[in-house]
Amino acid sequence: MNKPHEGYLRINQIVGDAKAEPPIPAIIPVSKSSWWQGVKDGRFPKPVKLTPRTTAWRIEDIRDLMEKLDKGIDYKLN
Repeated sequence: MNKPHEGYLRINQIVGDAKAEPPIPAIIPVSKSSWWQGVKDGRFPKPVKLTPRTTAWRIEDIRDLMEKLDKGIDYKLN
């Protein structure tokens, strides 16, 4: 993942957006609804509200998720 070590990612940066110009490739190849269900179930990291209408995820949390997925470890929140 060629992203900074600190900061935030919006949902389209995580699950991708083929309709964007230029298209945004997925980091985690799931649909938006599957992503939100995974957040609800604790399989994916919880988001951070940056403003009342802006939701994002910490890059560190997404990197941790990717490492665990690569190792075949289930990501579960404790």
